[in-house]
Amino acid sequence: MARPSLIFRQLFEKESSTYTYILGCPSTREAILIDPVLETAERDATVIKDLNLILKTVLNTHCHADHVTGSAKLKALLGGGLKSAIAKASGADADVLLENSDKCAFGTRHVTVLSTPGHTDGCVCFLLDDNSMVFTGDALMIRACGRTDFQAGSADTLYESVHNKLFVLEEDCLVYPAHDYKGHTCSSIREEKALNPRLSTTRPHSWKS
Repeated sequence: MARPSLIFRQLFEKESSTYTYILGCPSTREAILIDPVLETAERDATVIKDLNLILKTVLNTHCHADHVTGSAKLKALLGGGLKSAIAKASGADADVLLENSDKCAFGTRHVTVLSTPGHTDGCVCFLLDDNSMVFTGDALMIRACGRTDFQAGSADTLYESVHNKLFVLEEDCLVYPAHDYKGHTCSSIREEKALNPRLSTTRPHSWKS
């Protein structure tokens, strides 16, 4: 069966090595943006306009200690009722406070919220409706994961989150993290289950990236 059509862009901010993702519905032109960075908000707004998209929601996978979100600046640049969203458990302010299993729609498409605490209490991932892509923030990175020694982190909790929420997804599901420091753009659930040195073992010890 053919995959539903999707407008997709992966954008990069070099100082914090952060990926920002734009997902759009071709039929309605509605879109969401995942993990905006303040320094690249104007670039992101330009891409949205160039693609003739209507940005509905800016989604944050978690509160980042390593970059400042561009949600507010994008709202100022684009207007139009644009809303910001983050996990309720993060304790941060946003227009929409997300919980596990919530759905964030953009036109005929949506992503589902997966609560994946461990790096921080409020970490979430976003699973695309056809299970072909998952946006994992710092919970699951390419051959790595987010550090667990600050922001109320817990190696045990992160291990459980990844194994119970992410490693149960289809093995061909592509993994798109919030950061990468080695030039990788994406991975897959199959690869990370087999090759991630921190999460393919039976139990974590002390993780610090």
